[in-house]
Amino acid sequence: MDNSSDVTYLFMDGHVELQKYRYFYFIITLAVYLLIIFCNSVVIFVIYTNKPLHEPMYIFIAALLFNSLFGTTAIYPKLLSDFLSERPVTSYSACLFQGFCIYTYGASEFGLLAVMAFDRYVSICKPLQYATLVKMSTVKKLLFFCWFMPSFITGISVIVTFRLQLCKFKLNRIYCNNSAIAKLSCGDLSASNSFGLFGLILLLFPPVMYIFYSYIRILEVCLKNSKEFRRKALQTCFPHIIIFISFTFTSCFEVINSRFEGNVPLIFSVVVSIEHLVIPPLINPIMYGLKLKEIFNRVKKIMWKRRTSF
Repeated sequence: MDNSSDVTYLFMDGHVELQKYRYFYFIITLAVYLLIIFCNSVVIFVIYTNKPLHEPMYIFIAALLFNSLFGTTAIYPKLLSDFLSERPVTSYSACLFQGFCIYTYGASEFGLLAVMAFDRYVSICKPLQYATLVKMSTVKKLLFFCWFMPSFITGISVIVTFRLQLCKFKLNRIYCNNSAIAKLSCGDLSASNSFGLFGLILLLFPPVMYIFYSYIRILEVCLKNSKEFRRKALQTCFPHIIIFISFTFTSCFEVINSRFEGNVPLIFSVVVSIEHLVIPPLINPIMYGLKLKEIFNRVKKIMWKRRTSF
């Protein structure tokens, strides 16, 4: 066969002084992962269990936080296992699957941020048409599209990568992605690189451009209205803007790092590669839990009930 089905394992050689700091890495990573699970799950639970929050804006928030759990679960359990292993290894198929999950998470995040921008745009710029334009049937279709398109395009990319003939078996990373796996090939990468670029443009540029367009229109409307109107608009848009900026920067660093891998110090490469799986999943629930009054008030009620029950 001209694929790499005969390759059993790939070695993850991106860890910095693993033998010396393995337990420190393990404790810090476990603490971060548990914090991500707790913070995101609390906000999702609050939205799910409170019928007044079963509105498009809050459903999109819950979907965004669920996507964070999906992305972090694709890497943290395996990473924790690697910290306690003598030499971190992964099967070729598991490596491809991890790359698929991480790329799907990243692309879905931008899609979800775009539909959230659409929700805010209609709410602020076309409030009288909101009930017509943002129906629950529309919400379901948008969420399906946000997860289906990234998984479909990424799935094709994984198949293209799988067909490559590998001649190296060491990944200079702490987790797998398609770009890093493709670099292990000794064959022609033109098809893989071309489709990867096509997928990147298709999945990222439309949502990013739409987010910019939405907020330019929102800004125009805010400038024409009262100070109180601007305050309320900013209150609902501010968390989304911060999260979009945060995820865009961390994702850009990871894309650039993947392209220039081997030309930057290993410790810098590791930090950059993990940012988009640490910072956004921690910021998202904190921003929405603290900045949106409806969610924050219900979180306080849950915490207060638990405190008084002891």
